[in-house]
Amino acid sequence: MNVLVWIILCLIWGSTWIFIKIGLVELPPITFAAARFGLAIVILAPLIKLLGFRMPSTRSEWKLIALTGFLQFSLNYSAVFWSEQYITSGLAAVLQATITVFGLLLAWIFLPSEKMTKAKIIGVAVGVIGVAVIFIDQLRVESRMAFLGCLAIVAGAYAAAQASILIKAKASALHPATLVFSQMICGLPAIVIYALAAEGNPLKLNWSWTAIGCVVYLTVAGTIAAFWLYYWLLSRIESTKAMMISLVTPLLAVVIGAVFLGEMLPPQTFFGGLLIIASIGLIVIRRKALKPQMDADKR
Repeated sequence: MNVLVWIILCLIWGSTWIFIKIGLVELPPITFAAARFGLAIVILAPLIKLLGFRMPSTRSEWKLIALTGFLQFSLNYSAVFWSEQYITSGLAAVLQATITVFGLLLAWIFLPSEKMTKAKIIGVAVGVIGVAVIFIDQLRVESRMAFLGCLAIVAGAYAAAQASILIKAKASALHPATLVFSQMICGLPAIVIYALAAEGNPLKLNWSWTAIGCVVYLTVAGTIAAFWLYYWLLSRIESTKAMMISLVTPLLAVVIGAVFLGEMLPPQTFFGGLLIIASIGLIVIRRKALKPQMDADKR
């Protein structure tokens, strides 16, 4: 079941890139993100009440939710959307893949049960290199704003990794649906304020059926379903394994773009994909394969 959910998450988050790209043709980036999360809150509120899921109730729970909500939604997503005005999407994908690097280090600090092994270090390094190989022709920084954009995405990657580690370490008592709902309640105001200040009145934008469709897909699949499944999975497997998803999604995004938008598939995609698959094998599969052998050796 864990493997199935992991694969589903790769497919969902791999597909969101194409909807973001289409939606950004008509909607400014931060308003686009605000609409996505705002609609998710509207949908989740009655669902949580209907199913009777417990909301955070203590001060410590709300402090954790406020912090992780700001890190995951306000900082991470705003950094990605803002930065892509100045850097290529490929460079953004490579820098966003550092989520796994930060996740590995933070798990070592905050989750004593998750050891930092040579296999994990090599696996994460190989995976990040694989993403870089795929987008090798886009790895350029051409201006001061592009450099600042790179820094912003790396900061966002750290924020996303830190949020995941804190949730795994301290929020096991909360249901995944209430986690993502309460995080967005805390994270959305900063996004809305920035969107109104920088991009103006959202009611004056061109809300075509295409734009609305992109918002709906990113809300239902890319936010509600994805984070619900992600937090469910995060509570059951090592955080490093869960965050390896961020290495697979750029590869899937390139393939999906080639299939559905007719985009050019970089010739180095195959080699980069092999490196990413190898990294998944080292971290996600290798340990399971070794366990039966270790058990046999003990006998």
